[in-house]
Amino acid sequence: MPRERLVQEGAAYLSNQELLAILLRTGTTNESVLQLANRLLVEFDGIMMLKEASLEELQAIKGIGQVKAVELRAALELGKRIHTTQQGERYSIKTPEDASDYVMEEMRFLTQEHFVAIYLNTKNQVLHKKTLFIGSLNASIVHPREVFKEALRRSAASIVCLHNHPSGDPSPSQEDREVTKRLVDCGKVLGVEVLDHIIIGDQRYTSLREHGIIP
Repeated sequence: MPRERLVQEGAAYLSNQELLAILLRTGTTNESVLQLANRLLVEFDGIMMLKEASLEELQAIKGIGQVKAVELRAALELGKRIHTTQQGERYSIKTPEDASDYVMEEMRFLTQEHFVAIYLNTKNQVLHKKTLFIGSLNASIVHPREVFKEALRRSAASIVCLHNHPSGDPSPSQEDREVTKRLVDCGKVLGVEVLDHIIIGDQRYTSLREHGIIP
């Protein structure tokens, strides 16, 4: 069966028919899921035409109801987006405003403090964004090893740290300053530069680099 083959051998070894069969999960009363998958490929003359199929076109195929059509359309769209996302399209962070814009709408309404790290390549393009800690920011909760473990895993050249102030006021506290200095010092040892630590308020931000906390 396709599912067992994928587990044992990996997805790369499965045919288009088998991959589709996994997405479809079940066949009809008159045909197996593999037969249904094959008929789908025949109807659309292969996967190149199938990737553009609309919900209506998918549901026109006997044995493909709305649920199957929606799941197929979602999987096909995801594959299309992955294929069309090129390295050069990565978001680039070159100023504190760039970093703030990247997270503002996501972070400004949070009711707890979230500490987020954005990992960048040598061109200051975003490799990854990760929420590392949730809770009041202090030296005991923000462990440098967790911040830099992800940086080393992704071969990041630099990082931008951010956290929000639920009050909406992005003024840095003494704890914010101390945590920042600790992270900067650890980054120097590991060869991963901490470009900035930005505090997110309500449509406002504070850059600790601009405040001279990061030299």
